[in-house]
Amino acid sequence: MKPTRVLFVCHGNICRSPMAEFLMKELVAQAGRAAEFEIASAATSSEELGNPVYPPVAALLRGRGISCRGKVARQLRRADYDRYDYIIGMDEANRRNMLRLFGGDPAGKVSLLLDFTDHPRDVADPWYTRDFRAAERDIEEGCRRLLQKLSE
Repeated sequence: MKPTRVLFVCHGNICRSPMAEFLMKELVAQAGRAAEFEIASAATSSEELGNPVYPPVAALLRGRGISCRGKVARQLRRADYDRYDYIIGMDEANRRNMLRLFGGDPAGKVSLLLDFTDHPRDVADPWYTRDFRAAERDIEEGCRRLLQKLSE
């Protein structure tokens, strides 16, 4: 069986999308379903390419027993549209940039993470807000609801 491929996307791929990538990997592992998924993350911009996960995010994950060691920012590519089943942005700007790169969304793969919750909205960028815990709460809720949807 082919794994369900999920790609999380944010602006730089050093805060929100890697947090979503590693929290989702942890959730599917806890559910005993890691083999059913391929989970990754990418950036819409080239600003942080090759940079590691932002230290406050890495520390937050480490505090949960989750390692993101070796993860470096990579840029979203047009070919990712064909490769992934779900391409999930963190905010409306991410969605606009993804749709521009992909030339639309004919297969309906593009969404925002909090679209899976009861309160769809943007995940605020902790790079600017400095509130990494708020981003973590939103991302965890979005990932839990996404996994629930993928389990139905």
